[in-house]
Amino acid sequence: MINSRQVSFTFKSRVGLCLVIVGLVFNACQKDKRPEGVLSPEELSKLMVEMYLAEARISGKNMVKDSAMKYFVPFEEKLKVKHGVSDSTMRITYQYYISHSEELEKIYDSVIDTLSLREQKERTKPTFLN
Repeated sequence: MINSRQVSFTFKSRVGLCLVIVGLVFNACQKDKRPEGVLSPEELSKLMVEMYLAEARISGKNMVKDSAMKYFVPFEEKLKVKHGVSDSTMRITYQYYISHSEELEKIYDSVIDTLSLREQKERTKPTFLN
């Protein structure tokens, strides 16, 4: 026997699924170019690699989260200045790529490949004894 909660949940989940599908189809049909001010995939990938490396260096120091953030936030700001990226540019860039998930997935693939390659290079470096 099906109770009213199950029917309500099933209906809500179907409506939600339909909305997601409609959103994905609508998003896929848009052939718009990146808006002005949005970082290119290459620029965002490069910036993200540097941020992940900084985060890894800081997390390797076994600090409490609050202390680690005190070190990371100024470094993140320096990276943005180095790359000529403002907070508003980062915000619209993230908004754009979140709504263009295929492009975002490619960017993350690039970041992972770059970080993996760097890790591999580090492991194969010869170590010299004193």
